[in-house]
This record gives sequence, C-alpha cells and structure tokens, in this order.
Amino acid sequence: MRWIARGITPIALIVLAFGLMWMPNTILAQDMATGVAGEAVEVVDAVADAVVGEPQQPEAQTAPATPIDATFMINNLWIMIAGMLVFIMHLGFATLETGLTRAKNTVNILFKNSMIVCIGILTYALIGFNLMYPGFGDTSLNLIPGWLDLSAIPGFITVDAKDLATQMGPDYNPGYTWYTDFFFQAMFAATCCTIVSGAVAERVKLSSFLIFATLFVSIAYPITGSWKWGTGWLDALGFYDFAGSTIVHSVGGWAALVMVILLGPRLGKYNADGSSNAIPGHSLTLAAIGVFLLWFGWFGFNGGSVLSADPGLVSLVLVTTSLAAAAGGVAAALVSWFAASKPDLSMALNGILAGLVGITAGADQMAIWESVVIGGIAGVLVYFAVIAFDRVLKIDDPVGATSVHLVCGIWGTLAVGIFGAKAGMAQFGYQLAGVAAMGAFTVAFTLVVGLALKATLGLRVSDEEQIEGLDLGEHDMAAYPDYQQTTIKSYQLREA
Repeated sequence: MRWIARGITPIALIVLAFGLMWMPNTILAQDMATGVAGEAVEVVDAVADAVVGEPQQPEAQTAPATPIDATFMINNLWIMIAGMLVFIMHLGFATLETGLTRAKNTVNILFKNSMIVCIGILTYALIGFNLMYPGFGDTSLNLIPGWLDLSAIPGFITVDAKDLATQMGPDYNPGYTWYTDFFFQAMFAATCCTIVSGAVAERVKLSSFLIFATLFVSIAYPITGSWKWGTGWLDALGFYDFAGSTIVHSVGGWAALVMVILLGPRLGKYNADGSSNAIPGHSLTLAAIGVFLLWFGWFGFNGGSVLSADPGLVSLVLVTTSLAAAAGGVAAALVSWFAASKPDLSMALNGILAGLVGITAGADQMAIWESVVIGGIAGVLVYFAVIAFDRVLKIDDPVGATSVHLVCGIWGTLAVGIFGAKAGMAQFGYQLAGVAAMGAFTVAFTLVVGLALKATLGLRVSDEEQIEGLDLGEHDMAAYPDYQQTTIKSYQLREA
C-alpha cells in the first residue's frame, strides 16, 4: 500500500493545485476540488497511519496568558527606541569633539567619551536613578523634603520578585516599565557629563577627569534632576523643563565652565597682550558628522520625553525640535557670514546645536512659529557667546560647549516663560529660580570636587604632554600613526 500512496498522493495534490488555480465559478467545479482534496487528505492520513501508527491525540492546551495592553506595549516600545536614539548621541559628541580638536588628542577624547557612557550607566544604576526618582516619600531617609531623599538608594536597579508584576506593567506607569524608565534616563545622565568633556579637551588629566565624571553623574546630576523630574521642590514651585535645557544642558554647561576656569587655557591660546589665537580642529568632516548624529539622537531626546507614544504630542515635539535646529543653524551661519565676511562652518554647526538646546525645555509647549523664533535667537546667541568667552573672558573652550549648552540652555529655559502655553511673568520667575538654583548647586559641587582633585592628583597634564599630545602622553597610542611621527614610540621610554 505504501507504493500506491506514494503514486497517488503527488497526483492528487497536483490536481488539487491546478483545480484551485483554474477553478470555474460553478458548484460542480467546487465539489470536484473538494473531493480531490478530501481524497488527498485521506491518502496522506493512511500513509501516516502505516508509518507511525495511530494518530496521537493533541495535548490539552493551557489557558492563554493574560494579554498585554496594546497601548502600553506601543508606549513602552517608543520609550525604548527613544533611549536608543539618545544613546547614539554619544557617538555624535565623540566625533564632534574629535573633529574640533587636534589630531594628536583624538585617542584621549574617544577614550573619555567611551568611559563616560560606561561609568555613567553603571553609577546611575548603582545610585543615580534611585537618588533622582525617589518620589520624596515620607521616610526616615528623606533628609531634606523636596531637596534630598536617600530612601530608594539601597534598592540598586533591580526588582524584587514580589514587585515584578507591578514594576514591569502598566501599574508602574501607563507608558513604560521600571527598566525602560531606567534605560531612558541613564542615557540622559551620561549625556550631561559629556558636555564637560569637550570643554576641558586637550589639557585635562585623564584620571582626574574620570573621577570627576563618576562623582558628577552619580551625585550632582541626580540631585538637581530630582528637584524637578523627581517631584521635588522646583516641581512643586511650578518650574518647567520638558526635556532638560537646564536639568541636562545648562547643568552640564555650569560644570564645564568651572572646570575650564580651574584648568586654564591651552598652551599657545593667548598671547602676552591678551589677544587670542585660533587653534583649528583637525577634521570638520568629523564635526559635521557629529552634529547630524546629535540632531538625529535629539528626536529621541525630546520625542521620548513625552513619555508615551501619543501621536499628536510626539509629532508636535519632533516638528518643533527640527524647526528650532534649522533656524539656529541658519541664524548662526548668517551672523558669522556678516561679521567675518565669510560663512563659518563651525559656527553654523554650533548654531544647529544651539537651536536644539534652546527648544528642549519647551518643545511640547510651543507653536510652530515660536519654535523657529527660539531656535533663531539661540543661533545668534551662540555666535556672540563664543566670541565673548574666547576674546573677552579669556575662557578657552575648544568646542564651544559652554556657549551651546550653558548660554542656550539658560535661554531655552527662560523662553518657556516668554513663549508657548505657559508664558507669563509668574512662569518666567519660576524658570529663573530653577536656572539659579541648579546653577548654584552645580557650581558649588564642581568647585569642591575640582579643587580637591587639583590639590591632590592635579587637573592639568604637563606642558610637554600637551605639546606632544595626550594620545602619546596619556595612552601611548596614536589615532593616525602614519601621520603622527615621534622619535621614540613609547612614552615611558621618553620619560626615562
């Protein structure tokens, strides 16, 4: 019977296939196709019985798991994707800083940016996240209500088995799980410290900087962030910062300013008469790539800060973010063109970033035209801020981080009280209070840590290292070995 089955089954299946393809629209044709199909099935069943015996009864199916709400899944997925977009901003910062500085310091800058992400995520998991989002509950560790709460720190970033159901579902938050919340916010924390990296480039000691970065991400940033995003006293006051013009950008800018002052300028930056010398970066190509990566990542930075996949609000935020960036780039380019008779690419790139920083505090509150105005003003501000820091204040910032993040972060925060749905004198006062409070705390914290490091390990590399480059001095490596020549390869041998 087996050879009969082998012969009949293919024929039956072929007839069935052609019958379905060319089936006449009649009842008779349908009946024939059904009959052939039934015959094929019977023959296949017979063959199966002969080979494996009696057919087995299907196992009893278990009850399906409780379905997850589709809206919750979409919201959570969007926040996770947004966190990934914020993560790619670190590559943008790395290439931007590398491009705007000299080739002999490339390895050092890339190493710092790599370690900031690694250290930032680990320390934010260890202490930062739970220090920033305690909810300021009524506990014995709520040391200063609304200002400092240590109650959640012992929990690390974990979920007890008894809390798993609530922490990983919509009971924790309608938009995301506990772990998604941590993942998204950890990307922000590391971003804040990266701002400092660019400002102190080309002369800071690697070990001292990494110690500072560890303390800043794990302590300073979470404390100021908790005042608003952790439902602290600034949140109760009425201060508003949608995605971090102050909480991330101006806080990072204040820290950068203090560290730059403590470090002093690079060798050869200023002459004896106080005039400034330009020290061009080695690759505007890398700088441009970095800015576009940052712009791309900002869609997650601002868009994810909606904290849901709300179609109307997310689309509004993405549009206001894009328009502010574009307006900032055009404004900075035009101002530099008129002021210097030639368009300056580095100014245009910083203008784009200025527009992005400026709109971040109120991206969800602004009308379309208001986002263009805010971005355009930020682009003008960043040009004059770069000139003022460099030529008037004698503050050496190789990448313009203080101009972009500090000046435009303050502008964007105050703009919430001037434009948009929350505009008003009262709101402007709340915004000013937030800028002042976070700035004062950050300056004080950075001064204490910076001065302690300067008195112990030291902040600045030697003049010899700075002349030869931090790649050889700090790492004994070269990013471009075919073009960076030295008489003795090993830094240790040169020291000997």
